[in-house]
Amino acid sequence: MQTDPNPTGPGDAPEAQPRRPDAPSSSAVDLTRFAWLSIAAAVATIALKTGAWAMTGSVGLLSDAAESTVNLVAAVVALIALKVAARPATERFLYGRAKAEYFSAAVEGAMIFVAAAVILVTAVERFVNPQPLENVGWGLAISVIASIINGAVAFVLIRAGRRYRSITLRADGRHLLTDVWTSVGVIIGVGLVALTGWERLDAVVAFAVGVNIIVTGISLMHESVSGLLDKALSDEDHEVITEILRRRTDGTVTFHGLQTREAGQQKFMNVHVLVPDEWTVKHGHDYIEDLERELMGRLPELTVLTHLEPISDPTSYEDIPAAHVRIHDDDHDPTRPPQL
Repeated sequence: MQTDPNPTGPGDAPEAQPRRPDAPSSSAVDLTRFAWLSIAAAVATIALKTGAWAMTGSVGLLSDAAESTVNLVAAVVALIALKVAARPATERFLYGRAKAEYFSAAVEGAMIFVAAAVILVTAVERFVNPQPLENVGWGLAISVIASIINGAVAFVLIRAGRRYRSITLRADGRHLLTDVWTSVGVIIGVGLVALTGWERLDAVVAFAVGVNIIVTGISLMHESVSGLLDKALSDEDHEVITEILRRRTDGTVTFHGLQTREAGQQKFMNVHVLVPDEWTVKHGHDYIEDLERELMGRLPELTVLTHLEPISDPTSYEDIPAAHVRIHDDDHDPTRPPQL
C-alpha cells in the first residue's frame, strides 16, 4: 500500500498503491525471440526475392524485394524496442519503458513510407520505359517460397502480439502479412505479363504495391500515436472492470471517476472508491486489497490505483475527472451521495 502524496486527515484511509510495474506478471515475458525470428525471415526473403528480380528483371519483383528490406530494418528496430521495453523500472523510469514499443511501430511506419516512395518512382520510370521479362517461371517459384516463409512468420507474430499485448509484434506481423498479399499480387501480375506480353503491366503492379504499402504505413502510425497519447483500454477490458465495480456497488460502497490507459503490454486504471464514513483505515485497506486482487485476477497485466473517500461527504463528489468511463447506468448519479 502507498499513501497519498497529499496528507490525509485522521478520519481518512490511505490510498492503495498500484502494483509495481516491475512486479512479476503475465506481461513479464521475453519477446525478443519473436524479433529474432522476424529478422531471420527478412534475411531469407530478401535473398530469395532479390534473386527472383535478378533472374527476371521485373520491377514488380524488385518492389517486393524492397519491402522485404524494410521488413529487416523494422525487425531490428523491433528487437531493440522489445529489449528496452523489457527493462525493469528504475528511479528515473518509475513505470518502466513499455512505451518504447510504440516508437518501434512509428519507425516501421516511417520506413514503409520510404519504401513506398522508392517503389512508386521506380514503377513510373518502368511504365514510361517498359522492358521485357526473362526466366519468369523460376522467378515466380522463388517468390512463392519467400511468401510462404513470410506468411508463416506473420501468423506466429500476430498470435504472439495478441497474446502478450505487444504492439511491436502485432505491427511486425501485420507488415509481414501485407508483404504476403503484396507478393501474391506481384506474382499474379508478373504471370499475366508473361501470358499477355503487356510489359507495362509489370509497372502497374509495382505501383499498386506502393499504394498498398502506404495504407499499411498510415495504419501503423495511427496506432503508434494513439498509444503514445495514452489511449484508453479496449471496450472489452472496460466491460470486465465495470462489471466488477457494478457488482460491488451495494448502497454502502460505490465507485466513480474510472480512468484507464495502456502502455505496450501494461494496462493501468484508477478509480475512486467511496466507503462508509465509519470504516477504519484497516477496513478500507482490506477492501481495497480484495478489490485489486479481483481486478488483477481477471486482467493479470492490470495495474490498479484506487482513491478512498467517505461516501457521505459532498466533497468526495467534487473531484470526478471530466473524462471518465461510465460505470453505472443512467439511474445512478455518480456526482451526488446516495440516499442511505
